[in-house]
Amino acid sequence: MVRIVTPDFWDEACRHLSKRDRVMRKLIPMFGDARLQSRGDAFTTLARSIVGQQISMKAAQTVWERLVEAVDGEAERVKPAAVLAVEAQQLREAGMSARKVDYVLDLARHFESGMVHVKQWQQMDDEAIIEELVAIRGIGRWTAEMFLIFHLLRPNVLPLDDLGLMKGISQNYFSGEPVSRAEAREVGDAWAPFRSVATWYIWRSLEPLPVST
Repeated sequence: MVRIVTPDFWDEACRHLSKRDRVMRKLIPMFGDARLQSRGDAFTTLARSIVGQQISMKAAQTVWERLVEAVDGEAERVKPAAVLAVEAQQLREAGMSARKVDYVLDLARHFESGMVHVKQWQQMDDEAIIEELVAIRGIGRWTAEMFLIFHLLRPNVLPLDDLGLMKGISQNYFSGEPVSRAEAREVGDAWAPFRSVATWYIWRSLEPLPVST
């Protein structure tokens, strides 16, 4: 059974943001008791993010199910060793491009060899974790930041490369006018130390359905 985790800082963050920011004061009550949730394990979360790159959610789910079947795993928990134990061609037959197969195999090697320090992540700061993750092929800064928000539940991430965040800041703070990174960063700085929570509410303002990886 997959354990679902919600951030223990959420209520404090909502109170803080409501006091500090007029937009958050309006947005937060609109979504009631909805919370960011984390599920699955680190390797599975990152592998799914690679599988889902540049294809629809429906297609990504289909490919993921085939990959799980190929490695004889579980949908919410695929092990790095199981991925490394199958032939690359089997992963190709699951529907992944050759490049994505390389990426998933590189991810599995990083986890299996201990090149990523999963057990130390709780003591590491955000940038140190991002540095580890972007060293893996197929993982850029945006994917690493999504991982920090959705899997590690880090409270103060501001993903300025996220188009949804930029669009939401434009709509909620600048009457729909285009926003520069500097302007978005200034808005985000006012959300500290709970920039992840504010970002989540900005996403929800664009798409009322829960945001998840």
